[in-house]
Amino acid sequence: MGTVSRRPHARVARRIPNPLPPETPKEAVLRWLQEGEIQLLGLVPWGSNATFLVAVVHEGVTGLAIYKPQRGEEPLWDFPHGTLWYREVAAYVVSEALGWGLVPPTVLRRSGPYGPGALQLYIEADLEENYFTFRDDPALQPVLMRLAVFDLITNNADRKAGHCLRDRNGRIWAIDHGICFHVEPKLRTVIWDYRGQPIPQDILHEVQAFYQRLREDEGLRWELARLLSPEEIAALEERTAALLKHPVFPHPGPWRSVPWPMI
Repeated sequence: MGTVSRRPHARVARRIPNPLPPETPKEAVLRWLQEGEIQLLGLVPWGSNATFLVAVVHEGVTGLAIYKPQRGEEPLWDFPHGTLWYREVAAYVVSEALGWGLVPPTVLRRSGPYGPGALQLYIEADLEENYFTFRDDPALQPVLMRLAVFDLITNNADRKAGHCLRDRNGRIWAIDHGICFHVEPKLRTVIWDYRGQPIPQDILHEVQAFYQRLREDEGLRWELARLLSPEEIAALEERTAALLKHPVFPHPGPWRSVPWPMI
């Protein structure tokens, strides 16, 4: 795939701070990601798939993003090859449809330095922090509960602690959703803290609204149809309905229920 710097991406990020303040309209961030020129900065040195830190330049604004090209995806025995970048975007679509804003803005790019791929806004966070370091913060329980429900709905097969970020403003973000949305049960997560507890009513109301949109909103269904198979969309709908019918955080299943490594 060519030669790029393996310099730690956090060090590069300090030199190119994210220029988009939190109040930037979402549409402007998505347009910046969708239309900006992608410039490779370095290869993120962990993970099984090729992941690049990039600069995105558009209309005088230069900032950071994460680029995951389809070409860099390693084959998996249980997921169709070449589909992980679509799943990254589908996770963002579902997060937005729920109204939870858990996943950083993420778009499909049909062309890039290494071909088609997913492009996601880079989140400036303390990389020494992860789910295990902040999970006991009482103020974060509502968002962490929503994250647990999000992983149930999307059938996330790889929720590591390091896939939960806290940005400089204290906001929680969820990243790395390439192996979600399988039609078979695949949930692997470190977030089992709420097992056996009833899902709060305010969260259920939000999930119910999402379920109605999923069934009736042609725009949402069209967005998902670009990214997932009909069977995967049907399974997403079935998982959401099952959660509403039995609104309790589950216990780990008989399969391997925790990812490795956990962070």
